[in-house]
Amino acid sequence: MYLYTMLRTEIATLQKWATTPDRKPMIIRGARQVGKTWLMKTFGASAFPRTAYLNFESNPRLAEIFTGDLDIGRIIRSLNIETGLTIDPGTLIIFDEIQEEPRALTSLKYFYENAPGYHVLAAGSLLGISLHNQASFPVGKVEFMDLHPFSFPEFLIAFGQQQLAELLKSREWPVIRNFRTRFTELLKHYYYVGGMPEAVLAFINRQNFVEVRDIQKRILNSYEQDFPKHAPGELVPRIRMLWNSIPTQLARENRKFIYSHIKAGARAKEFELAMAWLIDCGLIHRVNRTTKPSLPLKAYEDLSAFKLFLCDTGLLAAMGDIDIKTLLEGNALFREFKGALTEQYVLQQLITKKDCVIDYWSADNAQAEIDFLIQLEGKIVPLEVKAEENLKAKSLKIFKDQFNPSVSIRCSLSDYRKEDWLINLPLYAVHELAGVIA
Repeated sequence: MYLYTMLRTEIATLQKWATTPDRKPMIIRGARQVGKTWLMKTFGASAFPRTAYLNFESNPRLAEIFTGDLDIGRIIRSLNIETGLTIDPGTLIIFDEIQEEPRALTSLKYFYENAPGYHVLAAGSLLGISLHNQASFPVGKVEFMDLHPFSFPEFLIAFGQQQLAELLKSREWPVIRNFRTRFTELLKHYYYVGGMPEAVLAFINRQNFVEVRDIQKRILNSYEQDFPKHAPGELVPRIRMLWNSIPTQLARENRKFIYSHIKAGARAKEFELAMAWLIDCGLIHRVNRTTKPSLPLKAYEDLSAFKLFLCDTGLLAAMGDIDIKTLLEGNALFREFKGALTEQYVLQQLITKKDCVIDYWSADNAQAEIDFLIQLEGKIVPLEVKAEENLKAKSLKIFKDQFNPSVSIRCSLSDYRKEDWLINLPLYAVHELAGVIA
């Protein structure tokens, strides 16, 4: 019950997709264990009389259906036999771990062109890698939905705090201020638990932080086991080294990624494929430096300077072995990794925003740095992240004096306030950024 509520945004997206007459097959992208399978099955159970679920990883025999021609009539008849169902346009067809069978990926083109009445969902934990390697991918014949770990508002709803989530959405700041302590405590829980569904559900049911950490460690271990299973053998050691270096990289005052911190003498060329592999898996996010705050941001990116973040703040806390005592000691959790957990949290909320471009900015003389520079709603917005209630905004002031943005945002634990050129947005309300800058 709780997980359905947490993912209601994506459920609503799928409901809209299902009722669109000219819909295309939908591919759901996301890291392993973010809930793609659950989402598809739950949507099928709630919106369709029948769901035909086919997993290409657990059932290798399915590949035989896609050998030879890709005639949709023949494929449907074969799927009828395989599933024991009568598959018609009223059936939701789910192709899970579709990257295991490239011909099944290619077939999505023919579902769209020759059998548009069928509803087809597809997903795969390593789909990004397959898309890069798949020459016959049906470009323009599918649509995508990215699934991320749960955002903070979704976490609130899952925890039975829907009224607090709705309050944040309303942006009634005087009322929100009255619940500041409650929001801060729940935000600390989110920092520790993160947004991976299994960890969140365990916390909701038993509120056992030791169990949550065990689950997070198990997820991290499963990721590491994927490296040798799915990556080229010669790449695995470099993937592992880069992956394990990220907490250390984020713990530095300057979070710009430094290759020599992976190992002495390391160079970009040596690790660029390992980095691409982790990005394609959805396990890490790359935030590039931009040299000029102009539209479009991507045109001004300096690809030689960037930060790397994990897919989930709870997993970062687990990799850093942050213990439960830190959670209980005032606001110490917000300072962990020199505030890197807070930057990770902010990124995790921003990345759920569709069509949001996320970079960062630093001055050429290194005298100022803006944690995130965002292109959203047709605006370029500087966003400085402050752990706790730090109200200094030196870098924002330098940026403002140089570029005069229409709005500047400082995120901290302080209450909402709008000043002459600066808005202080509470960390627990960063998900409402689009409404604030509108």
